[in-house]
Amino acid sequence: MDKFQNSLDIELWLNKDLIQRQNLLKTQFTSVLEDVGNSFPKEIFDKISAKSKGTKISKGNDLLGFPYLVLDLIRDFDPITGSNIRLLNWFGNGLFITILLGSKRENPVKEFIDLEFSFGLSENQWDYPDLILNRNLTTDEGKIAEAKLGFYHWIKPIQVDPDLLVLNQNLCKSLKKILGILSLPAEQVRN
Repeated sequence: MDKFQNSLDIELWLNKDLIQRQNLLKTQFTSVLEDVGNSFPKEIFDKISAKSKGTKISKGNDLLGFPYLVLDLIRDFDPITGSNIRLLNWFGNGLFITILLGSKRENPVKEFIDLEFSFGLSENQWDYPDLILNRNLTTDEGKIAEAKLGFYHWIKPIQVDPDLLVLNQNLCKSLKKILGILSLPAEQVRN
C-alpha cells in the first residue's frame, strides 16, 4: 500500500465547516428538486405516458468520485414506448436536464435542438461520464437520424442561479417547455 492508502486525512475529516457546507448544499439542492417535482401533478405525466409513475428523487455518493442527486419525472423507462425527464445534479460537474425516449416514440429533433439540447450518442443511456465529460453528443440532424441506439437521449447543461427561488423558477420553466413538446397526440407515437 502506498502512503495514500495507509493514512487518513485527519485534517479533512475534522473540518466541520467544510462538511457542514457540503451537507447544507446537498440539502438545498434536494429541496429545490422536491419543490420542482411537486410543481407538476401526475396528470400532466399521464398525458405523456399511461405508465407514468410520477416523480422520484434518488441520491448517490459516487459517480466517478462525486455525489449526485436525480429527480426523475414521468418515470416510464420502457425501452420502446417510454419517456422520462431527469434533472441530474452531479456535484463538481454541473446540473443537467436529460430526456430519455423509447425507440417507438416520436423524436422531436428540431424542437429539442431549438431548446439547446444535444443528442446523446452513447450506446448506454446511463453513461453520464461519456455524455457529459467526453461530450459524446451532437446537434447534427443527419447524425441524429443515423443513430441506431434503440432509444433517444437528449441532454442540456443548466446554468445554476445561486438564488434558490430563481433556480426553481428556471427549472420549472424549462420543464414546462419539455412537457409541452412531449404532450403529443397518441397518434404521433410511431408504431
